[in-house]
Amino acid sequence: MKITLSAVKCDVGGLGGHSKPSERLLKEVKGYVHDFVKRQYRGLLMDYYIGHTGDDIHILMSHIKGKNNRDIHQFTWNTYMHGTAVAKDQGLYGAGQDLLKDAFAGNVKGTGIGYAEIEFEERPNEAIILLTGDKMGPGGWNLILYKAYTESPGLILQPDMFDGFAFNIMDVAYKKGDRVIKLKAPERLSDLKALLRDEHRFVIESIYTADGEPVAVLSTERLHNIAGKYTGKDDPIGIIRTQKRFPATGEVIEYFKLCPYITGDMRGSHRTALTPVKKNSNMSFMDGPSVTSALSFSVHDGIFTEPNDLFDDAAEFWSHIRKKAAQKNEHMREQEWFGCAMASMDELEYTGIMEKLEKLDKEFIVRESKKEIWPTEKETIIQDPPSGD
Repeated sequence: MKITLSAVKCDVGGLGGHSKPSERLLKEVKGYVHDFVKRQYRGLLMDYYIGHTGDDIHILMSHIKGKNNRDIHQFTWNTYMHGTAVAKDQGLYGAGQDLLKDAFAGNVKGTGIGYAEIEFEERPNEAIILLTGDKMGPGGWNLILYKAYTESPGLILQPDMFDGFAFNIMDVAYKKGDRVIKLKAPERLSDLKALLRDEHRFVIESIYTADGEPVAVLSTERLHNIAGKYTGKDDPIGIIRTQKRFPATGEVIEYFKLCPYITGDMRGSHRTALTPVKKNSNMSFMDGPSVTSALSFSVHDGIFTEPNDLFDDAAEFWSHIRKKAAQKNEHMREQEWFGCAMASMDELEYTGIMEKLEKLDKEFIVRESKKEIWPTEKETIIQDPPSGD
């Protein structure tokens, strides 16, 4: 059976700052979805799951409507608008801050709601990962996913993976449309590195097998390209299919141990180590750090099992990795506002610091140039070296 999975996320309000949704807000959103799926939108969804990462509420949905379906997107818009009303009623911080439009126009693209959709023929034992991030830009997973699909053990152990994978990469700095390039690994590894090193501009949008079967899809929009100013990091969401002819769940998750430095944290203006956290975690350090959660599901006839929290294990491995990330974050924060501890000027371009720099620019003066006077050859005095006495 061909099904579509749609994953959406939105920040409609935080408890006492950019921390997490209130209990009432989460309860209201879950109740709204439940009631409308059972009544007004009866038959629209096959199944759904709702959770949060930091102050972003995410919804994973399964259906047979295909990608970019107006009813699915309308339902998504209505849900987050309802959540915004609840957040305003409670006085939550940043109520509705991700919603950049006043009305729905047929698709949530460009509204500030993050979304990722993938359509495929369901396998008998379909396994997926729901990736969610908070206080991070859309390219924060670039290094991790590059390594998972170009270096994982399955590439030499699983014959169905010998031909490698193709990456669709989007230039998210381009404002006139979706500017993308398709590069296949292993043939174009150096080209992939040349692009993916720049997390601010070039972002993995989707991954396919060599013969074109969809493997992964990620949200890729840049909010400041929509709003024209800084509105918060883009906090991506993604769906990844695993096992069999795709990397195993563990092969994808393994590379989160790297905790790479990316841009995020407070006001999206600091360098921070990407930290793998348990589901439904809140923010506490520098309005961050940049965090990511990973939940695995089995899917059968479009119905989800309960989620398996991949960053919560009995061996405490991920607790160890979180300590590593905390140490990396502590070291970077010791540098405060200086140098590489802050985002690049390309990112800061959309924040208030640019107004300060523009004012300071008017105070600069250009000194009158003066000819430097150097001694002539005859004027140069050469002293004898010390005798050593």
